[in-house]
Amino acid sequence: MNIDFAQSAQSSLGVEWELALVDAQTGELVSVAEQVLDAVRAGHPELKDDDEHPHVKQELLLNTVELVTGVCNTVGEAKADLSSAMTAVRDVTDPMGVELFCAGSHPFAAPRSQPVTDKARYAKLIDRTQWWGQQMVIYGVHVHVGLDHRDKALPVLDGLLNYFPHFQALSASSPFWAGEDTGYASQRALMFQQLPTAGLPFQFPSWALYEDYVQDMFTTGVIDAISEIRWDIRPVPALGTIEMRVCDGLSTLQDVGAIAALTQCLVDEFSTALDNGWAIPTMPPWHVQENKWRAARYGMDAIIILNAAGKEMLVTEHLREHVLNRLEPVARKLGCSNELADVEKIIDAGAGYQRQRRVAAEHDGDLRAVVLDAVGQLRRTS
Repeated sequence: MNIDFAQSAQSSLGVEWELALVDAQTGELVSVAEQVLDAVRAGHPELKDDDEHPHVKQELLLNTVELVTGVCNTVGEAKADLSSAMTAVRDVTDPMGVELFCAGSHPFAAPRSQPVTDKARYAKLIDRTQWWGQQMVIYGVHVHVGLDHRDKALPVLDGLLNYFPHFQALSASSPFWAGEDTGYASQRALMFQQLPTAGLPFQFPSWALYEDYVQDMFTTGVIDAISEIRWDIRPVPALGTIEMRVCDGLSTLQDVGAIAALTQCLVDEFSTALDNGWAIPTMPPWHVQENKWRAARYGMDAIIILNAAGKEMLVTEHLREHVLNRLEPVARKLGCSNELADVEKIIDAGAGYQRQRRVAAEHDGDLRAVVLDAVGQLRRTS
């Protein structure tokens, strides 16, 4: 099977931000995405009947909308696109008494009671995955970064896997599930990997072997489209990008920008290394798998494995002492120094799961307060 990789400018950027729709008073999920999307589309009379809004998209559940940027050169441009799309959504939702909420999961919703968008591909997913598919009341942030050559895609994927726990720890925001504290920083990380082809990617030494894998998935009926390979990090041949899908939902535009900057800088660093003929270090798959679990369980307190030799360090210490300073020249080149510096603000303030638990404790365990606090964060900062 031959899989073409689209032309893409090196280190170009795209961001996808999944947002839940909740009642402004109670924090309960409300399944009004179709009404919201129809109203947002009405502002674009040039769209045909079946066309989606360019920056506001439907998702699996009717309680969700997704904000999508265009192809951007800088994180600042991506944030501006997201802010504009959010304004368009709020113009519709505010009169409805509906607020926007983002975290890795909704803290108290009953997962199986959430209506699914009426599309054949979603119906097929639920029919196939049954109970697990009905649990997907989860939200994430995805970052695409352009690559200027197909043969960079898999080495860059391997490089990003080394930083899987960093992204997971920084974004972890799903400690509660159906009203219970799971004890995990990110329940979403473990929930999403229950879907077929989701979870950690396989690591292939060549594009040809990746093509063989995709062909096998088609041949055996596992997928009907390449987009159904739902890895946490994956190449997207149709766009010419590598897509980082690790992160739980983030409650502020500033945090989304920080994650986008960290992703863009790492991909650019890896790409430059490949241009210079250098190899990108990798770790054994069992180390990568262990790092995912540690970051999902312990979040910012995770002691992570750094290399194939098994050296370990607290994830936040590694970010502060080794990653952010090293990437600062890359950030200056890409015009995202301020956004990369915002990564340290996440470390200082704490990740979403830490704030959620604190708010819950301050309100005698009332998880409605957790939702409304995140709603307020998003409202104040975006």
